Formats: sequence, structure tokens, C-alpha cells
Amino acid sequence: MKEKRSCCPVACSLDLIGDKWTLLIVRDLLLGRSHFKEFVSSPEKIATNILTDRLTKLVKHGLAEKFPSPSVSGKDAYRLTKKGKSLRPVIEAIANWGLKNLEGTEMRLTEK
Repeated sequence: MKEKRSCCPVACSLDLIGDKWTLLIVRDLLLGRSHFKEFVSSPEKIATNILTDRLTKLVKHGLAEKFPSPSVSGKDAYRLTKKGKSLRPVIEAIANWGLKNLEGTEMRLTEK
């Protein structure tokens, strides 16, 4: 991460995961997606350059790891580390808040 704006844990956390794409990628990883093409096919339609940037950032900060895909020869896959998996309650809290407070939201994505 760049120099911190402050020592506030909310600000520091948002600097890492507060953009509009990172938690969606973490959501997909929690749901069992692991390949680049699976992330690109999510309903939010993330651009490939942004996806590459965010996956690199997640790996750099120890939230995810890249490894050779066991199912697609010559391709890499991604999975959450223990640190990344610790974001599950954050994702669940945001989803539950949205279901309670934002009309038209629904749970559609399921684990693989």
C-alpha cells in the first residue's frame, strides 16, 4: 500500500478493499470461483485490466494467492488465503444490509 492517509483502521481497510471491484472479486473467490474467465463472467462485467489490477493487489497484500490451475493446463488460478477468508463476515454483512435496505436486491450467486 502507499503511504497511509491516517492510522484509522477504517481508512486503511478502505484503501485496500474499498473500491467498487475488490470485494466483488473476494465474493467470487468465496463462492469458489478461481479462474480469470470465471471472474470476467460475473454479472457486474469487470473489465479485464481492472480485474488483473485487483487480483495483483489481492495477491500482493496477502489476501489471495496465485497457483497453477489443477484443471486448466498452463493457466493460473486464485484462492483466498486465511487473511482473505477472514473477509467472509464483512461480505455477508454487506449482503445482508443490502437485502434489508435496498429494494430490488436478491441473492443470486451461489457457491460452485
